[in-house]
Amino acid sequence: MTDSKKIVRHVNHDPWRYLKGHTAARIALGRTGVSLPTHEILDFGLAHAMARDAVHLPLDVAALCAELAQADFATIAVESAVNNRQTYLLRPDLGRRLSEQSAASLTAHPHKGFDLVILIGDGLSSMAIKSHALPMLQALRKHIPAEWKVAPVVVASQARVALSDDVGSLLQAKLVLMLVGERPGLSSPDSLGMYLTYAPKVGRADSERNCISNVRPEGLQYEAAAYKAIWLAREALRLQCTGIALKDESDVIAVESDPPIALK
Repeated sequence: MTDSKKIVRHVNHDPWRYLKGHTAARIALGRTGVSLPTHEILDFGLAHAMARDAVHLPLDVAALCAELAQADFATIAVESAVNNRQTYLLRPDLGRRLSEQSAASLTAHPHKGFDLVILIGDGLSSMAIKSHALPMLQALRKHIPAEWKVAPVVVASQARVALSDDVGSLLQAKLVLMLVGERPGLSSPDSLGMYLTYAPKVGRADSERNCISNVRPEGLQYEAAAYKAIWLAREALRLQCTGIALKDESDVIAVESDPPIALK
């Protein structure tokens, strides 16, 4: 005789459950018996898949350039020395240098000597660029001083952060600001990073750059990131340096301003 009674498993909630509303981190997941609840396992699998997609999905450079053009941003498309995504992941050094064709194109560019070059690179998350590049540029445009000579936006595929040195030096820029897709996490597959370098040249160390990270609606807001970036850029031109020699005091200035600037 079979037992017709159904076995019902109850989820034992974690006492930290009330903290879940304040973070996207995986805390207070609860348990069913000795295991995680099924929906938490499925959510983890989805987050892992999204992180992998963020790394492997190619950036549609043509579509991005068209979108930027509609917003009145002139663009220049370039490529690194990498010709496919697998090589990009295995050879970071090639992602730090322009292809011969792209280098020749920037060398032949009729205009040089910019105060600022903004470079957009897919990095490790094309999703971040697709989602945040345009609104970030629009926020930056409001803060860039009118007297600065700003280059067309350079859009690079298969790009690492140090590609900004190659681009900036060929365009003879005083500053290069790179917007790049950051390594995805399990709660942030589309996080945008920003790297500022003074007097870019091939061989610059990461310690010679200033970084603004986690730019996205769930992290650092576009307006706050733009304010920080241009504040650092102004100071970089004044002090002729970036990186560990340039301390970010933009938060102090923002709090003391009237009215104060929200840096959330």
